[in-house]
Amino acid sequence: MSKVQNYIFLSGAVMMVAGVGCKIFGFFPDIMTIVFTLGCICFALMQMSQVYDGSNMTIRRLRHIMVFGDICFILAGILMLEDTYKLIFPYMATSIDGYNNYVHYIHNNWVVALLVGAVIELYTTHRMAYEFRKEEEKD
Repeated sequence: MSKVQNYIFLSGAVMMVAGVGCKIFGFFPDIMTIVFTLGCICFALMQMSQVYDGSNMTIRRLRHIMVFGDICFILAGILMLEDTYKLIFPYMATSIDGYNNYVHYIHNNWVVALLVGAVIELYTTHRMAYEFRKEEEKD
C-alpha cells in the first residue's frame, strides 16, 4: 500500500474503535455512528484494494475470507446507522409481525456483525502472517 492508503487504513481503524466505544458508552452516539460507518468503509476498502499475486492457495483462500470480514464490518456500520436513526423502522413496524421482524433482524444486530467481522479479521491476519513466514522460509 502507498503511504496515503496506509493512512486511510489506519485512520479507518481508529475511527471504528472510537465510534464503537463512544456509541457503547453514550458519548455523542449520533455523530459517532457516522464516524464508525465511515471508518468501516475506509478500513474495508483499503483492505480490499490489497492484492496477492502469489500462487499459494491458502493465502488466496484467506484473502477471500478477509473480504467477507470486511463486508461484515460494512454491514455493522449500516445496521448501526439504522439502529441510531431508525430509517427503515417506520416502514417495517406497520404491524406486529413487522415490528417483531425488525427487532429480530435489525435492532442492535450491528454488534453481531461487528463481532463476526472482528473474529474473521483476527483469524485471517494471524494465519496469513504464519503463511507468509512459511513462504519466506521456503525461499
